Formats: sequence, structure tokens, C-alpha cells
Amino acid sequence: MRVRSALVAALSGVALTAGVVATTAPVSASPTASASASTAFDLRSGHGAYRTRTAFPTQTVTDDAGNAVLADRRGRTVQLRGTNLGKFDDITRADVRAMGAAGFTLLRLPIQWSKVEPTQGHYDKAYLKHVESVLDWADDEGILVLVDWHQDVYGPAFGFNGIPEWATRTDGIDFERLPGDDWFANYFHPAVQAAFKHLFSDTDLQQAQVRTWTHLAKRLSGHPALLGYDLFNEPMGQMGFEDLDDPMAMVQKSAAFETDELPAMYDRLISGIRSVDSRSWLFVEPTVLVGEGVPTALPGFDDPRRGDDRIGYAPHAYSTAVEAGGDWDTSSGFVEAYEAAITAYPRSEQMPVIVGEWGPIGAGASYPGNVELVEQQARSFESFASGWAIWYGCVSPNGGAYCVFADDEGRLDPGRAGAWTPYAVRLAGVRQTESVADGTYAVTFDPQRGLGASQIVVPSGFGDDVAVTVEQKGRRALAVTKVSRPTRAGARTVDVVLLSRGDAPVTVTLRAR
Repeated sequence: MRVRSALVAALSGVALTAGVVATTAPVSASPTASASASTAFDLRSGHGAYRTRTAFPTQTVTDDAGNAVLADRRGRTVQLRGTNLGKFDDITRADVRAMGAAGFTLLRLPIQWSKVEPTQGHYDKAYLKHVESVLDWADDEGILVLVDWHQDVYGPAFGFNGIPEWATRTDGIDFERLPGDDWFANYFHPAVQAAFKHLFSDTDLQQAQVRTWTHLAKRLSGHPALLGYDLFNEPMGQMGFEDLDDPMAMVQKSAAFETDELPAMYDRLISGIRSVDSRSWLFVEPTVLVGEGVPTALPGFDDPRRGDDRIGYAPHAYSTAVEAGGDWDTSSGFVEAYEAAITAYPRSEQMPVIVGEWGPIGAGASYPGNVELVEQQARSFESFASGWAIWYGCVSPNGGAYCVFADDEGRLDPGRAGAWTPYAVRLAGVRQTESVADGTYAVTFDPQRGLGASQIVVPSGFGDDVAVTVEQKGRRALAVTKVSRPTRAGARTVDVVLLSRGDAPVTVTLRAR
């Protein structure tokens, strides 16, 4: 469980002062397409097999709200949606196939330093080979992978996962796991805090961390399914149990950490990875408090690669009350406040956003507020993020324990249906608006010639089939559309090639039926 009741009382007293922003983000400009871009689109009529080849984003464009949005080499904007998978058990090919069948295009893969380098200087070849196999399977399904350097409560020395025991220094402080289900409270234990202090301050541990990251990046460099790396999961500064009674002290300590030790670590890791990999995107995370809706104090980061920066921002999005096992209060204003707090930093630094973790423990008849929370968060993310990975890719027939799959075939939990809506994995134009309501999805964009085909993914659970219309100036537009056959879970792709001339806005509408 990801229960965080230790923070509920503390953060309930912290007021978010940022204003609420708009919930649509139409792209205002895109770079010039390559001279002879072809559509690579089969114009034959009829239903083809489901197939999405997610384009690797090579750049960003800036939308009218000021967001940096991922785009492929032709200038088509890229949206990614997926799940976290791999923290608890080794992923199988069947797991990745289920993701593809569901209509996912992003896998956030939590790996652990303790598994990569179980003893100092010894890299586990079998584990690294398994990671490579996961990327191979993802490539077969058209899924991009964000490799997450995961930790929870530091690592195995404290009964959790992440950083190896040989890299754990506690200053001789004994550790005993706190009783109860609130595992997150163990972060505040003096022994755990000592371990983090040494990780961020001891030169030999800093060097060891960079060496391991560099070793991994060299091995995976250039893999077609590799989107990039999430450099450190849910970093946390120096805080003790006493700070839980002083929420402003927690915020101040978090901000101090984000302006000193944390960016210094990121700079080291960026430099190390870039020595062996200039292609991948590198995503930084703020502290765990930012994931609850507190504005970040992180600075900007320089990317030493030749060409445009490929540095992104990967915050998390969890409501403390829901994390404590409750149902979401639909009048709380959490989603609006979170969006207002989270977007200022990546806009100012022109960093694309992927929300790396989000989602309630359960959603459905027993948690009607959480059903609404999922829908509101999904619509909010569409307004500023290039993608998201919901937590977690496990199977539960009733949607409990964070599980997003209803079965092993890739059918998705109906309680989280607000997230299982169509999305333009690549869009050959300048997006103006995007909406979902009552089984109807519509995206309106300014068409850009020479960018190739657009593709919309219709996830499992949206409808048994879809009817497609393409309109321009209030009339049917001249276009070729192709709806794929469904996957075993019911997902489809819709490919669109616009043939009509003119630069008037085009609306593609999908109606579930």
C-alpha cells in the first residue's frame, strides 16, 4: 500500500497560493517538418490489425498555455499514456502484451539499484538482461519505456526496496519498522534519515551512484523502446518525526533540499548518463511533498548533449486524504490547486511533463469520489502534460490495491473509466481543443501539411466500436480514416490522413457505439 496518513494532518494546513489555470492547452506552433515526410499510411479500405508504433519524441513545441509538449521529428505532438509495472515481480512478456492490448503506449519501469548492483562493483547480468528483454517486449507492442530509479524508504536495509545495503550508512542508529500499515512514516525514522544524509553528502556514495547509472545507460543506450530515465523516485530531504507537527517547517526543509543536495545529485547523474547516451530523455522529480501539490523550488538544469535539451519533469500526483484510504472529497479543490502549483516550474524552464505516478487505491461503487478524482485528474493532465503512468499495472477484479487491470487479457478497471479515454498518440497539426463527454471524444486542430498521418488510440473500455467523422468548416472533410480491428481487450487505433486543402481547423470526432 501507498498509505501516507503521516502527512495528512501536516499538509492539510499548508495553503497553496498559486492560481488555477485553464484546462485546455492548444498548441500554437510546431517546427518545420522534414522535407519529404511520407505518411507511411495504408489507404486500403477496411479494418486493419491494431498497431501503434509510438514515435520517439525528439523535440518539444510550446502550446498557447506555455507548456513544452513532446513532439516527434516531423513535428507531430506526442501523447503517451500507460502504467507502472515491475516493482514487485519480474515482468513477463504476457504482462507487456496486456498493456498493449489495453491501449497503453508508456511503461514506467521501476528498477532498483540493489538489483542492478547487489554487491559493490558487481552488476547483476541476469537482471540487466531482464530489463533489456522488457524493452524488447515493449518495442514489439509499440510502447515506450521510462526507466525509473526506484526507492521506497531508502532500501532493503530497512525492509523496503531501492538502494543496496552496502550503500546504507545509519551512523549506528538501530532501525525497527514502525507498526501498522503506514509504511511511509518510516521515512522519518532517524536511521533512514541518516542513510539519505550520507547518500547526498558522501563523495564515495555519490561516485558509486553515478557509476551504476552510467553502466546501465551505456547498456541500454539506443534501444528503440527507451524513452529515457526518471533519475530518482520520490526524493526526500532531511525531516524527522517532530516536523510532522510543523507543516511549514516541512515545506521549508523540502525547498532547501530542492535548491541544494537534490539538484547537485541530478547534475551528477545527467553528466554521467550523457557521457554514454545523448539520445534519451532525462526526467527529474521534485520532492515527495510536491506530489501532494506543494510548489517546487527546483532550479533549471543544463543538458550537455549536442542540440536541444532533453530534460523533462516527472512529478507525482497523490491526494493525501485518498492515500490514507478515504474517498475523495469532490469539493476539496485538490485537482485545480495541484495543477496551478505543478505547472509554473516546467513552463518557466520549458520542460515537458510526464506525471510518473498517480491514482487512488480503489475506485468504483464504494469510492464514488475516487471515480470523480480519476476523471478530473485525467482531464487536468491533458491540459499540461505529454503523458502519464498510473499506479499500478496489477490485476484485481474489483479495482482494489491500485490495480488498473480487471483481468489478465488487458481489460481495464471500469471504476477508473475516466482515464480510459481516446488520445492522439501523434497529431499532424496544431491542437486547439480536446474533449471527452458522454462516450464522445473530439480533437480540433489546425492541420499542418507534410507531417504524415495522425493516430488516435482508443483504449480498452471506451466502447465496443467507434464511429469516426472528420469535419472542416462545419462540413465533412476529405480524409481517409482507418479503424483497426480490436485487440483481445477491445482497444483500437484510428488513423487519419487529411486530403482536403486549406488551413481551416479540422475536428476529428470518435463516438463509442
